[in-house]
Amino acid sequence: MQFAAITSGQRGLDVHIAGDLAQKILSGTLKAGDVLPSEIELCSHFGVSRTAVREALKLLSSKGLLESRPKLGTHVRDRTYWNLLDVQLLEWMQGIESTAEMYQQFLAFREAIEPQAARLAALHATQAQRTELSVLFREMIAVCAASSFDLARWLEADSAFHRLIFHSTDNCFYIPFGNLLETIFKCFFTWPSSAQDIFLDEHRKIYEAIMIGDADAAHRASMNLMLNSTQPRL
Repeated sequence: MQFAAITSGQRGLDVHIAGDLAQKILSGTLKAGDVLPSEIELCSHFGVSRTAVREALKLLSSKGLLESRPKLGTHVRDRTYWNLLDVQLLEWMQGIESTAEMYQQFLAFREAIEPQAARLAALHATQAQRTELSVLFREMIAVCAASSFDLARWLEADSAFHRLIFHSTDNCFYIPFGNLLETIFKCFFTWPSSAQDIFLDEHRKIYEAIMIGDADAAHRASMNLMLNSTQPRL
């Protein structure tokens, strides 16, 4: 197995090493149960110090990818232990996981949690958050009205719109999910390809319900954005 050598001049050596190993695990090159080379061997492979390797292994262990046992070495853990709600782990998955499969699993997750987030946002959003939501929705309208469709600009505005909904719930446990949505949007979605593929009216209904504090309407509009869709609805 080949490992990418890392020059000593780079910062964050542990993160670079962790990323290289993570992608091998995520891609299946390293499978559940496989034992990693020793720390000394990894130092030689990557051309780094033992401290950098140890920190990298700790990072991957904290995300559920690895487990170390005395005298048994460090082995790859089964996927069921991976912390797939970790933003950095999702970024490492980019280009490895099937986009279509990831979307379907992601949609099921959103259906379970985002409509309730919209309900809470309608009840608890501050005036400053409602003002920010207005700014973001106007940006989404502008993207749709532009002569040429800019996917990056849309994803930026749309992910910020949905993230703000989670941040407006007045519930600290919802905030990380908002950050998670932004990462998934940017790492795994390469659509829509035109303004015609955007469900702006559904977003408008969510926006208007939150602005007037109608919790039931916000929940309903959020659910309608996702249910019965055969293609991504962002």
